Amino acid sequence: MGGIVVIKCGGSMIESLTDDFYDSIKQMQSLGYKPVIVHGGGPAINKMLNDLNIESEFVNGLRKTTNEVMDVVEMVLTGSIANQLVRTLQQKDISAIGINGADGGLLQAKAKDRDQLGYVGEITTINQQLILQLLALDFIPVISPIASGVDGEHCYNINADTAAGEIAVAVGAEKLLFVTDVPGVLKDGKIIEKTTKNELLALIDSGVIYGGMIPKVMAAIHGLDGGMAEAVIVSGTAPLLDGENIVGTMIRKEVEVVL
Repeated sequence: MGGIVVIKCGGSMIESLTDDFYDSIKQMQSLGYKPVIVHGGGPAINKMLNDLNIESEFVNGLRKTTNEVMDVVEMVLTGSIANQLVRTLQQKDISAIGINGADGGLLQAKAKDRDQLGYVGEITTINQQLILQLLALDFIPVISPIASGVDGEHCYNINADTAAGEIAVAVGAEKLLFVTDVPGVLKDGKIIEKTTKNELLALIDSGVIYGGMIPKVMAAIHGLDGGMAEAVIVSGTAPLLDGENIVGTMIRKEVEVVL
């Protein structure tokens, strides 16, 4: 047992995370795992933009990020959401520290498509030593997916699913967990307990996997391609562990499972 586990919490799940989730984090630590949390914040960002009457649009599933929008993204992700997660972890006697990707050169990025997307970035480098040092001090890093620009002048908004996958590869994580509002990947209303990269790609092509689950699955596949053993889609409203086993849809690269 043991190893680094990167846990991605979607913004829509932050308010819904139950005591079971936080208790599972503590249980993971007791089993020798070293959790790293990467979080999103879409709904809270939408609310703040609406409150401030700032227009926002999505292009190919990504939020077009102007200077005004970027200011709100930073404020929400590194402020209310990161603080809420850290505060709740600390209340559970779990040592945690909030950090955004621009801190200490943790994440550096370049523009994905400046004309179409503004300050939406794709990661170019990750300072994995910073994460490893925090883990060595028994802190759980709670990472906001904001990156400093390679030009040193701008910050970039990074898709949280993508950030989690790339961070997992960079730190040599054993597992990558995507916390969602469903217990796993569903087919015909039933959980797919085990699957593979090729099977997931086929399920996307057939329309069984769609919408917001696609970036999670693609980030999981990226992690597998980067050398990780497995990724898991899990629920944030139920225990993450059954004994020592993680509960959800387990995705592996090498083991073929007939669905």
